[in-house]
Amino acid sequence: MGLSNRVRAIKPSPTLAVTARAAKLRAEGKDIIGLGAGEPDFDTPQHIKDAAIAAINKGATKYTPVGGTPGLKKAIVAKFKHENDFSYSPKQVLVSCGGKQSFFNLALAIVNPGDEVIIPAPYWVSYPDIVLIAEGKPVFIETDIKQSFKITAAQLEKAITPRTKMFVINSPSNPSGSVYSLAELKALAEVLQRHPEIIIATDDMYEHIMLSGNKFVNILNACPELYSQTMVLNGVSKAYAMTGWRIGYCGGPEHIITAMENIQSQSTSNPASISQAAAEAALTGDQSCIQPMLAAFKTRNHFVTEQLNTFHGISCLLSDGAFYTFADCRQAIANLYDRKKLTEPTDIAFSEYLLEQAGVAVVPGSAFGCEGYVRLSFATSMENLEAALERIQRVLV
Repeated sequence: MGLSNRVRAIKPSPTLAVTARAAKLRAEGKDIIGLGAGEPDFDTPQHIKDAAIAAINKGATKYTPVGGTPGLKKAIVAKFKHENDFSYSPKQVLVSCGGKQSFFNLALAIVNPGDEVIIPAPYWVSYPDIVLIAEGKPVFIETDIKQSFKITAAQLEKAITPRTKMFVINSPSNPSGSVYSLAELKALAEVLQRHPEIIIATDDMYEHIMLSGNKFVNILNACPELYSQTMVLNGVSKAYAMTGWRIGYCGGPEHIITAMENIQSQSTSNPASISQAAAEAALTGDQSCIQPMLAAFKTRNHFVTEQLNTFHGISCLLSDGAFYTFADCRQAIANLYDRKKLTEPTDIAFSEYLLEQAGVAVVPGSAFGCEGYVRLSFATSMENLEAALERIQRVLV
């Protein structure tokens, strides 16, 4: 039987594919260090697990409202107000099965065939494919290490056309670790204020993983006047080491939230009741549980950056947020290709080389729209990072 054009247009998640490949090689007995996974290596804090266990024991195992339990919605409304100074009612909040479903619901709710969605590159791997599923057209704005992987207002203005339906911004960024300053966001906001028909999707999943010491801000903090055209997407996966619990949430205009909830009602229905109880505990409980993870990420960030910048043909920036290093490997790739170590001068061939020769799994930058780079996750132990970097350095010489 033939497959749909929709599914033919997309590809499997490259980051999940790298993780699966590394797991397969380990199962075959090979010594592989995985730097591909985008999840903290810490356990979910105990008080969050206890809340889930308590929910099970008291029988909270039934369907919940499609858009989330009243308790979790109340916690999200309070979080938005207390931490971000955003005012939303429970009707303006939707809880989904992870941040990915939040964006998926949004794309299906607002994008029509041929509508354009502006996505700065490097980008989270799922943005373009979800837009394609919604029959939209991804429009990429390219950046590189010279501009710290951040777009300018002029680039944004140039990318906007009469077909532009949505603009996506992810700060702190996966994969680059870049963070937009308040001034940079104000410049982008000036452009977007002239285009009130464009929906802004601000993906704040790494909000609490700020590594530079600066306070987190998003585009609504820079320009509250954009409130009526902005969707704020977030979740508990990264800050609370809850990737497997699958809880994302978003806030925005009520008519869009309602449309997204309708879509969710026909796909997954409600997120897992137990996960919602755990997420409520995460948002309302003691937030000091984030600090040990953050301290470890800061230490690892400095270590990985300093080491990689000593390697021949590799350069990278200190990440301002998230837990990734996005390394420029173009010169290293060219060197290895010239020496016939690579079959082709691409980041995919380079990543395969590191996996086969060094036993280190990384994600090629082309998966994020930036050929010649690789993403390394430092959400793993210092012992793993030290061993991985030693292996990489060894196969570069």
